[in-house]
Amino acid sequence: MKECVSEFLEHLLLNENASQHTVRAYESDLTQFIAFVARAAGRRRSDLTPDDFTHVNIRAFLGELQKRGISRASAARKLAAIRTFARYLRREGVLEGDPSALVGTPKREQRLPAHLGEAEMARLLEMPDTSHPLGRRDRAILELFYASGLRLSELVGLDTEDVNLSSRVVRVMGKGRKERLVPFNRSTEAALRAWLKDWESYAAQGLSARPSRAALRRDAPRRRQSGHPLFLNYAGGRLSTRSVDRLVRKYVAACNTRFGISPHAL
Repeated sequence: MKECVSEFLEHLLLNENASQHTVRAYESDLTQFIAFVARAAGRRRSDLTPDDFTHVNIRAFLGELQKRGISRASAARKLAAIRTFARYLRREGVLEGDPSALVGTPKREQRLPAHLGEAEMARLLEMPDTSHPLGRRDRAILELFYASGLRLSELVGLDTEDVNLSSRVVRVMGKGRKERLVPFNRSTEAALRAWLKDWESYAAQGLSARPSRAALRRDAPRRRQSGHPLFLNYAGGRLSTRSVDRLVRKYVAACNTRFGISPHAL
């Protein structure tokens, strides 16, 4: 079974263009499932075979997750990984049927999404101190988040070459390395123009504006290794996803609005 998982992960990476993050998530979920089956059967994981991939074991695994207090959303994600693995094994002729098809998806808790109202968002956009270059950078980040709906990883992965101010569009490399053009409004254009006037002074500082290899693997698609990061930190390097998340939450807290608003909510 472990060998099948390794081949499946390699298939995701090479044939499905899955990101490293996605592959790691699948590996984690399937490893947990296999460990549970081996423990329940009193056998070593290396001794498991595809015959142990049954709907009974899948249901028992979901039951164990529930006992441990794992959220329904997390359980549903793990089941999705198991189902994808099962379909792969069926296509490869390892399994005759799909045991996961006999297992229902855990119903997710219904929660209202966290979001900001129009007045709250207008207040948030005014929070950065635009008399300072990094304040103008932060204003551009908030404006672009609000106008475009970009994901956090997409925003930090942007290069200056990806922005067309005259057409007010930004070129984005999203999930599955699919490229798309996303429009933005005039206020975002103005905020980006203000930040780009300061950009060169930060890019030319002691550290290069080019991100490290580790940062590229963590925060941006591989094709951006030769690009010039759009949003820089004080030392001239690419802002990390963690840094952008922190600054958004900082401004949310500073304007006395509701806590818990993340870049995703924008």
